[in-house]
Amino acid sequence: MKSTTCFILTVFYLFFSSLLSAQNVKLNQIQVIGSHNSYKSQMAPELLEYLSKVNPAAAQSLEYAHIPLESQLDLGLRNLELDVFHDPEGGRYSNPKGLDIIKSSGGTTPNYDPSNALSKPGLKLFHVQDLDFQSHYLLFADALKALKKWSESHPEHSPIFILINAKDGNIPSTRATLPFTSAALDSIDLEIRTHLGLDHLITPDRVRGKYADLETAVLAGNWPSLDDVRGKFLFVLDESEEKIDRYLTAKPNLKNAVLFVNKKEGNPSAGFRIINDPIENEGYIKDLVKKGYMIRTRADSDTKEARNEDYSKFEKAKSSGAQVISTDYYNPSTFFKSDYKVNFGESVYERVNPVLINN
Repeated sequence: MKSTTCFILTVFYLFFSSLLSAQNVKLNQIQVIGSHNSYKSQMAPELLEYLSKVNPAAAQSLEYAHIPLESQLDLGLRNLELDVFHDPEGGRYSNPKGLDIIKSSGGTTPNYDPSNALSKPGLKLFHVQDLDFQSHYLLFADALKALKKWSESHPEHSPIFILINAKDGNIPSTRATLPFTSAALDSIDLEIRTHLGLDHLITPDRVRGKYADLETAVLAGNWPSLDDVRGKFLFVLDESEEKIDRYLTAKPNLKNAVLFVNKKEGNPSAGFRIINDPIENEGYIKDLVKKGYMIRTRADSDTKEARNEDYSKFEKAKSSGAQVISTDYYNPSTFFKSDYKVNFGESVYERVNPVLINN
């Protein structure tokens, strides 16, 4: 059965690729589905039970998990989201406090860090310090190496969009995070360059080309053709204005930058926007898409749409023309009964953009 499924998917992707090539489609003229907090593996039930007593809404919002990154890409997802924590010396997030909660509840301690990755220097990859700490890859570097290996085994894959959250928020009763200074934000670039490599990247420099700045290039339609960027990744810093400005002090005008940034239109560094609510912002998103910007929005959040089997947000995301749509439910939930599942059709996660190209 597995080989039959793989054959069907291969035939579909070949057909889809030939269709897009025939239409000379540009990067901003597609629409893809991907995952939110893509690295996240299942929390221990004892931790979820503990959180349900302390903060029921938060516990409910964490009742989801993902299959490994490579498996998501094998399915056809073309957007991932990765949360990184600054840890230049290593060991800051070792022995999370949640282990004591699991033990005191009589649970079995998960084998969450078999290679002792948290003790090593470098950016860490998980959701919430001390609580939601289980991840398919605890080192950002290891996730990048896995993505590179997958990409080189599938060299003609369509571009993959990766959002980066630089996590430095502090939560009561958890260990303090290290702030993402300008230098710390620049370390995200360094790890991507080192472990994925420039040859695998779509950078702001590439899109800017001969234009004075990125936004001017975007408004002029200077996104590359899909065929020219197969086998590549585009990274976006999904952060607050203040944190983005810190990154821009290290990468003025995004020159030599790896990351695009979520800057509001009207700024020279604008080009890729994060607008999470397509119901409230459908018209706004559509207007930006038509002007040339790329947009990421969400089909669901905090497990709410899945619990209610509510597709209204996803329908607005599709009709808005946002190029990147994230979900926690490319597969139905394993935490609660629901048939909610997001795709463009069975096993279809990318298509031409309905706002920019008439089928």
